[in-house]
Amino acid sequence: MRASTFRRLMNLWPPFFFNSIRVQYVSEDWSELRVALRLRPWNRNYVRTQFGGNLFAMTDPFWMLLAMHQLGNDYFVWDKAGAIEFVAPGREDVYAHFKMEPAVVDELRAAAAGGEKVLHWFDVDVTTASGEVVARVRKQLYVRLKPKARTESPAQDGTAAG
Repeated sequence: MRASTFRRLMNLWPPFFFNSIRVQYVSEDWSELRVALRLRPWNRNYVRTQFGGNLFAMTDPFWMLLAMHQLGNDYFVWDKAGAIEFVAPGREDVYAHFKMEPAVVDELRAAAAGGEKVLHWFDVDVTTASGEVVARVRKQLYVRLKPKARTESPAQDGTAAG
């Protein structure tokens, strides 16, 4: 799927659409993504600030999706764990910027090359337009090379080299 098509579809996805979460940008190589959460009367919490569940939701799928698209179909990529630290009240629109560097993708490929599971933590800050940190979100991804994509050496598969 093209990144621009993905962006449009995510913006229509009901959990994002009805909570004023908007994917603003996805790079064509799937290495970078920006998302915004608008503060609206229907998505505020009791004290009229950004609802914590929406702060987490606005960041939830993106590390996994960036990794999936960069690694390709030969890998299982799943969310394994997540955590959020609330730093300051979100009294305005907030933003998150995801950037998955090529070196990290190479590191994941190398670590998973033998078929082992790889667990890797990713961090993103949720900030205001002026850069004030509202929340810090950590997501742990599970990455594993699919069995059909694994190459086995003769010693591993029990046959003699010849």
